[in-house]
Amino acid sequence: MIRQTWIDKGNAVSVVQQCILAGVCRSTIYAHRKPRPVDESDLLFSHLIDEEYTRHPFFGSRKMVVFLKTAGHDVNRKRVQGLMRAMGLAGMAPGPSTSLSHPEHKVYPYLLRGVPVIRPDQVWGTDMTYIRLARGFAYLVAIMDWYSRRVLSWQISNTMDAAFCVDCLEEALRVHGKPEIFNSDQGSQFTSNAFTGVLEREGIFISMDGRGRAFDNIFVERLWRSVKHEDVYLKGYASMSELTAGLAEYFVFYNGERPHQSLGNLTPDVIYQTAIGGGAMIVDKYPRAVEESSVPLRSTEDSSTAKIRSGETGKTTSGQCRPAVREVQCAA
Repeated sequence: MIRQTWIDKGNAVSVVQQCILAGVCRSTIYAHRKPRPVDESDLLFSHLIDEEYTRHPFFGSRKMVVFLKTAGHDVNRKRVQGLMRAMGLAGMAPGPSTSLSHPEHKVYPYLLRGVPVIRPDQVWGTDMTYIRLARGFAYLVAIMDWYSRRVLSWQISNTMDAAFCVDCLEEALRVHGKPEIFNSDQGSQFTSNAFTGVLEREGIFISMDGRGRAFDNIFVERLWRSVKHEDVYLKGYASMSELTAGLAEYFVFYNGERPHQSLGNLTPDVIYQTAIGGGAMIVDKYPRAVEESSVPLRSTEDSSTAKIRSGETGKTTSGQCRPAVREVQCAA
């Protein structure tokens, strides 16, 4: 304890060197620092940007500056860029050198354009979003089954590191088994070796959204709109503990009680359990001349009956799942 008083933060010698010389752990010194005061104007602007981005996810920093000015706040673009970067937000329209992936992380191709999702656990998707609090913010990550729109797992954190995303993935795999294809964006959390290593360990095909493709992960994007407008904005959570309890309650409602128009007003829980009435497909409205590659998928049926190819259809018995896809054609 006495040696900690030797550390002078105003000294010409850096705190790192002082800690080494005094034999004191740096984390002990930093833990006694007063927390950085929250800038009230930054919180206000962050909340306004979050609400507007939820309504118009194609807004970049330029349009956000105009929006804030219209709302009576004269903020320069550099400040808006910093706030959006801290929240992990970026306009969907492509721009010069935007949303660069980590240079050491591998980026995988998008495998799902034009591929019919015809059963639960065929495709899972994930994404992360900013959640505002009364005096701060948090990040929410969720994993969704595309066929049923069921939220399989979720986690919150006050940092954007990959650890809580990996925890979310591990929980989904532990509780629900594994999908055939896992889709995410090209954020550094999802391209990290820690995250993709779990998927490779389980033998799961990895798919990542294409740059400038606003609809490649549209199902999770719609989930964020529902979470914020139906829960977060209405309740105004003040702390991480309140947010955790509130989201736990909301996702139970979302999965088990809230009717979904796209599912014939049934719930994701019912669709996931019965494997009837769901489905999804990302249609490529602007096809490009690219090579086609076959991606073999896991099947629970015999190869002679569990095959859907162009020009072939299989009969199904009422109340039974359709035969699994053995091979699909995906744009590279």
